[in-house]
Amino acid sequence: MSVVSLQEQSSTFAANRAQGEIALTVAHDGGRTRRKRVRESGSLRARFPNVTGEEIEAVIVNTAGGIAGGDRFALDFTVGEGAKLLVSGAAAEKVYRSIGIETVISVRLDIAKGASLRWLPQETILFDRANLTRSIDIEMAGDAALVLVEAVVFGRAAMGETVEQGKLIDRWQLRRDGKLVFAETLKLDGAIKDILARAAIANGGGAIATILFTPADEALVEKLRAIECSGEVGISAWNGIALARFCAADGAALRRDIVAHLAALDRGTLPRLWLN
Repeated sequence: MSVVSLQEQSSTFAANRAQGEIALTVAHDGGRTRRKRVRESGSLRARFPNVTGEEIEAVIVNTAGGIAGGDRFALDFTVGEGAKLLVSGAAAEKVYRSIGIETVISVRLDIAKGASLRWLPQETILFDRANLTRSIDIEMAGDAALVLVEAVVFGRAAMGETVEQGKLIDRWQLRRDGKLVFAETLKLDGAIKDILARAAIANGGGAIATILFTPADEALVEKLRAIECSGEVGISAWNGIALARFCAADGAALRRDIVAHLAALDRGTLPRLWLN
């Protein structure tokens, strides 16, 4: 019986990893937003349930049924001048246990003058020993509008799951008129359950989220601060940009808080899949 070398095992593993890409450009045309360019590859698809209004909706579908270690995904969305785009997800994205190889998700968003983007995917659910590195790079014009939501749930509480160990690196950068106005990196590495249990981090919470939106002013921020929440929420604003951070016991409580804040923002109706 032949013995398969570690190098051969590694090559076989790499050859069976999922890869996917969506590159979408939309443009304003005659009072409507229309698809100008759509490119899909691998396991990622974009579907368009609403293409008749001023705002077009794109729903991201991962036909791989989840994400595992070694998978690579790239999302590139361009919103042309005056166009309006809503991006959502068909389901919560599940990131499964890794044997040590990282999953990489790269997101690039470009929002032109007078354009609007609402980035509202459903939650990312991390399983125990998941290994995810994600980057979100945003380029936008000074008068463009953005609502960006990203939520992370550490295990499915209803299934009795917890994330004891794992790794999450999440890097965000926002440039407005070419100038870097926001950058941060979240890193959780190792004993995630113990890290989240610390009072100054999540105080035992199992779900976190961030909403980044612009334009924003103090009146809007004060309106959001008055919302009664299931978990903890902190909101800050500067130079027309606002950031809301959420921490909740589980994904269900987190979603309730996010929905309440998005409704108060009044930037448009929520995707139907968010309300099911």
